[in-house]
Amino acid sequence: MIVIGLTGSIAMGKSEVAKVIKAQGIPVFDADAEVHKLYDSSDGARLVRPDAPGAINNNRVDRAKLSNLVLADKTLLAKLEAKIHTEIAIRRNIFLKQAQSQGHDMAVIDVPLLFEKGQDSHVDVTIVVSAPPELQRQRALARPGMTPAKLDMILARQMPDHEKRQRANYVIDNSKTLAELHDQTKSLLHRIRKHHNT
Repeated sequence: MIVIGLTGSIAMGKSEVAKVIKAQGIPVFDADAEVHKLYDSSDGARLVRPDAPGAINNNRVDRAKLSNLVLADKTLLAKLEAKIHTEIAIRRNIFLKQAQSQGHDMAVIDVPLLFEKGQDSHVDVTIVVSAPPELQRQRALARPGMTPAKLDMILARQMPDHEKRQRANYVIDNSKTLAELHDQTKSLLHRIRKHHNT
């Protein structure tokens, strides 16, 4: 089974590409969605409580409160990430075993910080979704609750787009229409199947 690492900086269109991949019948592990699920559970509250008790509400993690605490304390994020990433890695491994046992020839790991966190070492092929910086900023700031300060904090944690493109096996250009993005994604999956299947 080919394990594909899908990544891209904020507002580049990675989620849209993941939707297209899912529609092709390929299982996708969405690391961000898994973190959200974890935060909405008592397991997440148990992991976060020792470092950020103020972010716990009704035995769940309040993401807005957590975001404010992280903005105020630069050391908090690293502490939380160590715990959360360990838990997400366990879930990712279970997902890959299931995909393989179900007979899939491909599975995708959708991780925003794929290169930054060394997660590319767990995959066979990497895809980066990219767009020009001005388009990225415009799309990101159109999101509800996004502010220039929050966007700058997110971008500071992400590897610059040009560096991601250099490190990736494949790049999907999302500067045009949605239809073109879909076509590019489908033809790329076809190429990967052809070149990487043993």
